[in-house]
Amino acid sequence: MSSLDGLRAAFRRGDNAEVRRMSEVALAEARATGDVGGEVESLYAQARLALRAGDLVSAGAIAQEALDIAVRSGDRHLEERPRHVLAAAARLSGDFVAARERYLASIELNRELGQPQYVRTESYNLAVTELRLGNPDRARELLAEIRDATLAEDDSAFIPYLGVAAAVLASVQGDSALAANLIGFTERAFEAVGQVPDPDDAHELAELRAVAAADLGQSWFESAIVEGSGWTPARALEIFG
Repeated sequence: MSSLDGLRAAFRRGDNAEVRRMSEVALAEARATGDVGGEVESLYAQARLALRAGDLVSAGAIAQEALDIAVRSGDRHLEERPRHVLAAAARLSGDFVAARERYLASIELNRELGQPQYVRTESYNLAVTELRLGNPDRARELLAEIRDATLAEDDSAFIPYLGVAAAVLASVQGDSALAANLIGFTERAFEAVGQVPDPDDAHELAELRAVAAADLGQSWFESAIVEGSGWTPARALEIFG
């Protein structure tokens, strides 16, 4: 595993201190050697740390710095991750209109670059944004397509993210019991793949927990969490239709 791959792996498992250490070392090395790709990736890691800490201003500034470097390099592949962070920062700030525009642009860029895995992840992010904008039909359409491809490919690493979207959908439909079931499913799915949610997804789950617990009461909420933690992906994701 390269040091840059190691950065992403450390972030996914929630080791913030290691991400900070590795990104600072990698950034210094990249700037010393003129490694533009390494510089962009290191800044991307630091922007994600800022997102996780809730510092949206710093996250946006660092991601924009990385994007500016990528654009100057002329390598469009380097633009993709900074653009992803800028979209996430807009989503976390509650500017869902800007987030939608940025996710759509990111999807188009990834299609041009032939990166279907990122088309899928950004389409998922777009779907959650559409739910927050009050467009459940469009969100269901996107999520059903993503679910079918994910299950067909047995992509276990992506199942937890679909769980987040399912819980958001249940919540916006006013079904707090189902939302709690799906939170339980999602948290167990993240544990199963040894990862923690990305910052925007962690934020969604925290808000969903608060709403469902308030609606159901703590005892019923906790029971629903336990019930959902035993659900299969097929059971949990049938909500998409």
